[in-house]
Amino acid sequence: MRTHFVYILASKRNGTLYIGFTNDLKRRIFEHKFQLNEGFTKKYGIHNLVYFEEHPNHNDAFIRERQMKKWKRNWKIQLIESMNPEWLDLAADWYDDVNV
Repeated sequence: MRTHFVYILASKRNGTLYIGFTNDLKRRIFEHKFQLNEGFTKKYGIHNLVYFEEHPNHNDAFIRERQMKKWKRNWKIQLIESMNPEWLDLAADWYDDVNV
């Protein structure tokens, strides 16, 4: 079985949020940070990884992502702050040696 992740990106503290899921968190965050794909995160500058959780399979991660997308904004903020009260970019040093 392959591990999957549900993650939340933010443009800044209490800024615009984006929820997604992937089987390769480091690759997917790289795509967001370096704006490799057109879409919502590129348009609104959403690239700070502020929350993520691991799931044992695709279906569980997909269901969790769909649940979280339906949540009220304040519930999402509470979830982020329960793990990351300072809204730090959890992937800030993942790509220090990358030149894009």
